[in-house]
Amino acid sequence: MKSIRIPHLFHCLLILLACCMLSGCRISYKLNGAAIDYTVYKTIYVSNFPIRAALVYPPLQQTFENELLDYISRNTRLRTVDTPNADLQLEGEITGYSLSPQAVTENAYASRTRLTIQVKVRYIDNKAEGKDIDQTFSAYRDFDSSEMLTDVQDQLCNEISKELVDLIFNATLGDW
Repeated sequence: MKSIRIPHLFHCLLILLACCMLSGCRISYKLNGAAIDYTVYKTIYVSNFPIRAALVYPPLQQTFENELLDYISRNTRLRTVDTPNADLQLEGEITGYSLSPQAVTENAYASRTRLTIQVKVRYIDNKAEGKDIDQTFSAYRDFDSSEMLTDVQDQLCNEISKELVDLIFNATLGDW
């Protein structure tokens, strides 16, 4: 019976792994996705996000702002303040609210309609240079064209706002 020899590379990997473990390397997880140093960052200012789109649905502004503030308070320990001299600032506007036909049937009618919302965001880090972001985020939901927009608009705006807030959080406070 032949003996099986462990390759030299495997021994090197074991030694490297042992060195890493002995040198104090550690893996850390943040369950909320936020990558914030709370010894440096304590406050955040979130401005109003006015609607600057050609098509305006007035409740959208409040829906989006509430979702953004709630998400920040649930997922960080930052204190929201009413003045822009905070450690971090989030400001912007809702720049797009549009409907577009999607799946076209054989008789040239759209069977699905897409509601798209765009938000332009400026993220300002007043404690560290080079971390500012000026970006537009977009999300959409499709609905059956047989439904009236007025019947599904609130639900769609809630869903889209949640997705937009998640995208914005990950790009700014989540530091992905």
